[in-house]
Amino acid sequence: MSSSHFTFSIYFLTFALFLQTIFGASPLFHFCSSSENFTTNDPYESNLKKLLGNLYYQTPLLGFGLGSVGSYPYQTNGLALCRGDVATTDCKTCVNEASNEIHKLCPYNKGAIIWYDNCLVKYLNKDFFGQIDNQNKFYMWNLRNVSYPTTFNEKTRKLLSLLAKEASVTPKLYAVGELELGESKKLYGLAQCTRDLSNSDCFKCLDGAIGELPRCCNGKEGGRVVGGSCNIRYEIYPFVNS
Repeated sequence: MSSSHFTFSIYFLTFALFLQTIFGASPLFHFCSSSENFTTNDPYESNLKKLLGNLYYQTPLLGFGLGSVGSYPYQTNGLALCRGDVATTDCKTCVNEASNEIHKLCPYNKGAIIWYDNCLVKYLNKDFFGQIDNQNKFYMWNLRNVSYPTTFNEKTRKLLSLLAKEASVTPKLYAVGELELGESKKLYGLAQCTRDLSNSDCFKCLDGAIGELPRCCNGKEGGRVVGGSCNIRYEIYPFVNS
């Protein structure tokens, strides 16, 4: 998988939501592997199609799926994860869209990962299950600055640290919560890991993501650190389904 880190900003999240309403959900970002490729009618291609089909049927029921198809050197391994609050039908739609889109974006790559708001899909020709993915990640942030950055950053870290601890001990490796900011305002947060990780590795992954917030999001009204094994997000408005 590519080791490059990519960052980009969301200028106004309401504008992004407006675009999604018009054009439908779009990928947040993706990476194609840069090391190995396959050719048309290669056994790896048929194994990958079977894997993505399996994930399409397996993932919506529990919000997470993983599996392997084939044997060396044509084995492919993959997983799919839906955000913890996403309904079964929306999860299924997202995994299907992600599988189709990643095939277009990375048609002959033996490894790829794609993220949407509602899900991620990842596959690779090497066994990556149970390992923290520190290579594939990106940042998103709102360009609007808060008026009290030092206090806001402290409260953001406090909330996300609490959610990281909570998420790492729950079966879904997922937690959401809120924190009072004063003046009838609240801070909302999310922490989630892929469920192939152990509890301790989930916390390690989330704690590492929180530690990267200063690289992108200090004093910003909203921000995300999104990776191949975990992600964190905070906003000053509710963004998950109740």
